[in-house]
Amino acid sequence: MTLGTKIAWDDTVLPFQLDNVDMRGRVARLDGVLDGILKQHDYPPQVEALVAEMALLTALIGQTIKLRWKLSLQVQSKGPVRMIATDYYAPQAEGEPAQIRAYASYDAERLTDGTPFDQVGDGYFAVMIDQGDGNKPYQGITSLDGESISVCAEAYFAQSEQLPTRFNLSFGKSSEPGNPEHWRAGGIMLQSMPKASPFVSQTEGDGVNLTASDLVDGEEGENWNRVNILLNTVEDLELIGPSVPPTEILLRLFHEEAPRVYDPQAVKFGCTCSEDRVRQSLSIYSAKDLEKMTTDKGRITADCQFCSAHYDLDPKTVGFDAENPPSA
Repeated sequence: MTLGTKIAWDDTVLPFQLDNVDMRGRVARLDGVLDGILKQHDYPPQVEALVAEMALLTALIGQTIKLRWKLSLQVQSKGPVRMIATDYYAPQAEGEPAQIRAYASYDAERLTDGTPFDQVGDGYFAVMIDQGDGNKPYQGITSLDGESISVCAEAYFAQSEQLPTRFNLSFGKSSEPGNPEHWRAGGIMLQSMPKASPFVSQTEGDGVNLTASDLVDGEEGENWNRVNILLNTVEDLELIGPSVPPTEILLRLFHEEAPRVYDPQAVKFGCTCSEDRVRQSLSIYSAKDLEKMTTDKGRITADCQFCSAHYDLDPKTVGFDAENPPSA
């Protein structure tokens, strides 16, 4: 592996298609993006692993949305990890990188020595898409069943989108020679594109979650099973990289299925918070309301949960009856 190879594929999502079996997918590698997300916080290892998994899912799913759209994934639970939230901001124009941010909320005293997913209790996995331009946001949810967040995401696609979907993810701390230990993640998302099964319920509820196998049968089912058996042979180090390029992984796994690749999408860590956004969020409050929000030093402060940015404002400059609003 050369340095150029590492730079070329780290923090990218590579779309592909398997022409012989009518399937599509993405291969994602996260390095600097994941480091940018996790270094903003001092999470325990179990929480770091959950955030890494969510960030990787966000990169894989987000690559499908249109320019200037926003994808958000959320886990809400009654467990020690109460919430995990991620945002994917699609590029503003062709050729620009997408941006990802993520954070988690948890009760440190309730964390156990169990697996990362053991820290998530009853709750739901949610997918939200904001198309902008005044369009009504889309939202779909599924319960937190299974042994990982990625399994919940597969159930969401089967239940809400009627799309057989499989995720194979790997993430952990990398110890490359000459580099400090840091988190890396890699994964493959695979989707079949059949018509919806007539047995798929069109209503939402508390029924049993569907799986990909519920949506395919006959030749389509045979193709789905065969490709998934091939996907099961991928090794963790192949997914995480950086030694094996994603194109080589696809050829090794699916060479008989005629893999076709498209232009990769670059991703980076990024946050949209700003002082102007904080001021806008406070613009609905009166001076009397703002008095209840001031610190002992007579200031209004706010911290971004995603990037830990700190904002310190004069109460007289915010609210709908600000005395000294900042100049435009």
